[in-house]
Amino acid sequence: MVCSAAPLLLLATTLPLLGSPVAQASQPGQSQAGGESGSGQLLDQQNGAGESALVSVYVHLDFSDKTWPHEVSRTLTLPAASASSSPRPLLTGLRLTTGEYMSCFEAQGFKWNLHEVVRVPLKATDVARLPDQLSISCATSPGFQLSCCIPSTNLAYTVTWSPGEGSKASSFNESGSQCFVLAVQHCPMTDTVYTCDLQSPGLAPLRVPISITIIQDGDITCPEDTSVLTWNVTKAGHVAQAPCPESKRGIVRRFCAADGVWGPVHSSCTDARLLALFIRAKLLQAGQGSPAEEVPQILAQLPGQAAEASSPSDLLTLLSTMKYLAKAVAKARIQLDRSALKNLLIATDKVLDMDTRSLWTLAQARKPWAGSTLLLAVETLACSLCPQDHPFTFSLPNVLLQSQLFGPTFPADYSISFPTRPPLQAQIPRHSLAPLVRNGTEISITSLVLQKLDHLLPSNYGQGLGDSLYATPGLVLVISIMAGDQAFSQGEVIMDFGNTDGSPHCVFWDHSLFQGRGGWSKEGCQAQAASGSPTARCLCQHLTAFSVLMSPHTVPEEPALALLTQVGLGASILALLVCLGVYRLVWRVVVRNKVSYFRHAALLNMVLCLLAADTCFLGAPFLPPGPRSPLCLAATFLCHFLYLATFFWMLAQALVLAHQLLFVFHQLPKHRVLPLMVLLGYLCPLGLAGVTLGLYLPQGQYLREGECWLDGKGGALYTFVGPVLAIVGVNGLVLAMAMLKLLRPSLSEGPPAEKRQALLGVIKALLILTPIFGLTWGLGLATLLEEVSVVPHYIFTILNTLQGVFILLFGCLMDKKVQEALRKRFCRAQAPSSTISLSTNEGYILEHSKGGSDTARKTDASE
Repeated sequence: MVCSAAPLLLLATTLPLLGSPVAQASQPGQSQAGGESGSGQLLDQQNGAGESALVSVYVHLDFSDKTWPHEVSRTLTLPAASASSSPRPLLTGLRLTTGEYMSCFEAQGFKWNLHEVVRVPLKATDVARLPDQLSISCATSPGFQLSCCIPSTNLAYTVTWSPGEGSKASSFNESGSQCFVLAVQHCPMTDTVYTCDLQSPGLAPLRVPISITIIQDGDITCPEDTSVLTWNVTKAGHVAQAPCPESKRGIVRRFCAADGVWGPVHSSCTDARLLALFIRAKLLQAGQGSPAEEVPQILAQLPGQAAEASSPSDLLTLLSTMKYLAKAVAKARIQLDRSALKNLLIATDKVLDMDTRSLWTLAQARKPWAGSTLLLAVETLACSLCPQDHPFTFSLPNVLLQSQLFGPTFPADYSISFPTRPPLQAQIPRHSLAPLVRNGTEISITSLVLQKLDHLLPSNYGQGLGDSLYATPGLVLVISIMAGDQAFSQGEVIMDFGNTDGSPHCVFWDHSLFQGRGGWSKEGCQAQAASGSPTARCLCQHLTAFSVLMSPHTVPEEPALALLTQVGLGASILALLVCLGVYRLVWRVVVRNKVSYFRHAALLNMVLCLLAADTCFLGAPFLPPGPRSPLCLAATFLCHFLYLATFFWMLAQALVLAHQLLFVFHQLPKHRVLPLMVLLGYLCPLGLAGVTLGLYLPQGQYLREGECWLDGKGGALYTFVGPVLAIVGVNGLVLAMAMLKLLRPSLSEGPPAEKRQALLGVIKALLILTPIFGLTWGLGLATLLEEVSVVPHYIFTILNTLQGVFILLFGCLMDKKVQEALRKRFCRAQAPSSTISLSTNEGYILEHSKGGSDTARKTDASE
């Protein structure tokens, strides 16, 4: 059977690039099957941490002169997944470098090999320039030397320097790189950019610039310095560079300040042997090599490299090497023997023992999450011990490990103790392990203690912990369970941390927090501090890296405070209901003019908001706390909004008073003022509450720990206390202005007597309520300091929960017009013909008053 049409085969694979942004494939030759290959090769690079190239090879098979094999002459059906519109399956995890590749294809007895030569060009970041910029004085240095070095590659590169007049080019090879040098014989007169043009046949040229700045007479410079390294004269505002010592790779930089003073030395030098281990580990993680053979070899060299680490770059490279080894082990699911695990723990002990100020602090300035990287790597590798090597116990000053293997018949609770300072005990109940023991599965439990690590982790605190600086016990406990080759993260664990002072918070290190950089979280953990004992007991419902955070000051937890809160809120709610009942009876009597109407409208809205807020706050303790509880979030938001609305209505009342005092003869129309008061009283607090929710909830700083109320440590509570104190301050200014007006004799020439008495009523209410509420939230701020005694907490609770009682007494019942209206309604008592007194809240004028009082009152009431 002769094939008249040539079939087309597409092979696609995603190959991570080692160092090039653009990869190109040369035209290949004929395949062994006599086919033509290479039409439309494409190597494309994807940006990001995991660079990759999509290699698509189109193979055109032409059997025009041959008989088609019977085995493949029938139609081959592709799997449904391949024929669908879903993305084509891609092979990932390979590292593509320059070289020769062979693809083998076999189908039902028919096979062929495809040979392909792939050429991966260099990119600018692969070229090391020394220096990449240079300032030089031609008077002292008539000549200078430039170099650009590339990593060793199978491609042949040549270099062309421009400008090259009066210069001499050369090249030399050193371990792992090839360097091209330009020796400039004559210093240029002006600033010049030299270019290192790298070319390889068939590839686009790569141009690498090097800037040369000429120091002119009068320029400010930093002097030559040969104290440790040789630093030539450098122009102010420029960076001087020097090569690393022989056994190091990288560049040392030093900035020359604007005043001609040398800055500190910044080194990126990394030990060459450690850098080689890092590259091997990175290739293993990418899929090249044999992890089962090479991981133990690299781990065997890590202790020596950790002991010789002398720079922040060495430390960061060492941590990255451990990270890639852990990824390679997890990906390949290989198991380590005792010797390999011991080498890992020895290296970890040396890393934890490194000098904090000279190494860790500088390394964390470049990568704040360096400690989290170490924890994740050690946590992953420590639970990869071969089953036949259990039990395994290891102890060093900073690293303690105990690993045990249990059969299907697990005897009892798992318990472990470590002679650390503070002492540490851990226990896993048998009922938590029972679901894992089935079908003869063996269980391995690894307990690892890392001392000093908690001080090296970034101070990132998740939901419910706020942004306080907590004290830590100096250790991190890592517990992992492996059932067969499966890791389990769910399980109840009980831990006792001894000698802990302060208020304990049981936490674990969550690597997923803060965009993958890690942070402390208390989700699934709770503390049980034993009374009279410094031991903190932690109960957690999952397995990971645990520790304890201690607040520097203990917040008083008095049972009497909780009882006092409930009683006070109950009394306040009852008082507010009474206040609503009173207004239902006397409303028509007390709103005879507009000033009185505005005042009592604001007071009525204060009563409604405070009643709803107190009711919500009283029921909040019965809701499940935490950010994952919608009811708790809703209750917190409503309490925040309603309490703010109470004070904003008080502000509206004060602003009406201020207007009447400043503009005595200006009338306030109801249809304009009342909508403005509603906007101020409800829209402003609603906006503040919404902004607080959107700002602090994603940061885990919205809810207080274990409560449905705003977090006082993360800043959310200040979005409530701040506006409240500002309103209290504004009310105080209005009161001061009102008192000055009262002392002026011209006040009697102002508004009618009834309006004047209404203003006095507003002044009297503000004069009493403003100091009380200001004192309440002033004490609230004092309680947040956590350094005060329990007395301010009691005063704050009493004043805060009895706000409804204060409003009933001083805002409603002490109003003389309200009192007269109540007596008239219930006692039918006859009032005198006219009662006007400065001590009353509002003048109560009968129909038989003299002059035009009755007419004026009717006019006011009709407006």
